Amino acid sequence: MGIIWTILIGFVVGLLAKMLTPGKDPSGFFITAAIGIAGSLLATYGGQALGLYSAGEPAGFIGSLVGAIILLVLYHFIVRKSAPRTTS
Repeated sequence: MGIIWTILIGFVVGLLAKMLTPGKDPSGFFITAAIGIAGSLLATYGGQALGLYSAGEPAGFIGSLVGAIILLVLYHFIVRKSAPRTTS
C-alpha cells in the first residue's frame, strides 16, 4: 500500500511542480505526472538511502515536491538542449 500512496502523492506533486516551475513547459499532462511520480519515488528512496527516512517511511509532501521540481527542471534543461535551433 505504501508504493500506491507514493504514486498518488507523486501525481498530485507533479501537477503542483508544473505550476511552480517557471518558464514555458514543453511537457504534456502525462509526462508531468510521470515526472511527479518519479520525483516522489526519488525523494522517498533517496531519503531512505541518505538516512533521512527510515525504511518503509514515505517522504513527506515537501520532499516529494522538491524531488519533482528538480526532475522537472532537469527535464526542461534536457529538452531545451536537444531541441533543434532555428536560424532567422
